[in-house]
Amino acid sequence: MAKKRKQTAPQPKKRDNEGSVFSDALDDDILEKLKAAKKALSAAEETKEEERQEQIRLERKEREKNKSFGELLQEFGDTGSKF
Repeated sequence: MAKKRKQTAPQPKKRDNEGSVFSDALDDDILEKLKAAKKALSAAEETKEEERQEQIRLERKEREKNKSFGELLQEFGDTGSKF
């Protein structure tokens, strides 16, 4: 009768120092690229938001400029005097 062999789990291959250094450098490089992309995206969003706020301000100014005398009188009332 044959003896049963013990089954062993395959051992993961050990990395040498050079492999881990390359991997760490690669991870750092990817991390730096991601940080740069995040910073660029954040700056782009901030610029877009500033442009949107400026557009809102200009539209409000244009609406105020185009108000009729009646609308201005209704908004501010007729209680004022020149003196």
